Amino acid sequence: MPIRVVLADDHVLVRQSLKSFLEGEGIQVAGEASDGQELLGVAATVCPDVAVVDISMPLMNGLEAAGEIRRSSPQTRTILLTRHDEDQYVTEALRAGIKGYVLKNQAATDLVHAIRQVCRGGFYLSPSISHTVVEAYLSRTAQPPDPLTSRERQVLQLISEGKSTRDVATLLGISAKTAESHRSRLMRKLDIHETASLVRYAIRRGLIQP
Repeated sequence: MPIRVVLADDHVLVRQSLKSFLEGEGIQVAGEASDGQELLGVAATVCPDVAVVDISMPLMNGLEAAGEIRRSSPQTRTILLTRHDEDQYVTEALRAGIKGYVLKNQAATDLVHAIRQVCRGGFYLSPSISHTVVEAYLSRTAQPPDPLTSRERQVLQLISEGKSTRDVATLLGISAKTAESHRSRLMRKLDIHETASLVRYAIRRGLIQP
């Protein structure tokens, strides 16, 4: 049986290129998604072996989606395919339970190797990712864990993307009152009381790209 993957990237041409390459390597692309929320639905429908996910996606970023997939579909292993090599992105990815971290500037064969490696129960980091990042994560000397819940991080991302409270409520399928409650709670937790500072925090945490 071929390995079955889902591709999540908000650029159609990237997905098409990856699909063509992977299928040429005998890997089946069972589904595609353009944002994190769509990815969760596709993953639940097709139950892939691997989800190949970009970090920077609208509505729900790849890091948040990876954490959701880990909880809802534990048999699916997640690989982040991204241009980000900064320490905070890698450590947040490790916290989210990803099994592979591949940089877009690496050879395409790296992604194939990563997919096969994680399907064997292994873990894959692009060679240029510093081992000190992993050591920092394991020793807990990296950036402290995000105090927000998964739902609060989703609300934070949407606010940082310029969505209104009503937009947030509609996109998440919750009431405007609940959305406002999440917004107020996350601002209290972070001790941040203005939108510009929330955006800066979201960028530092890798929820949105600068």
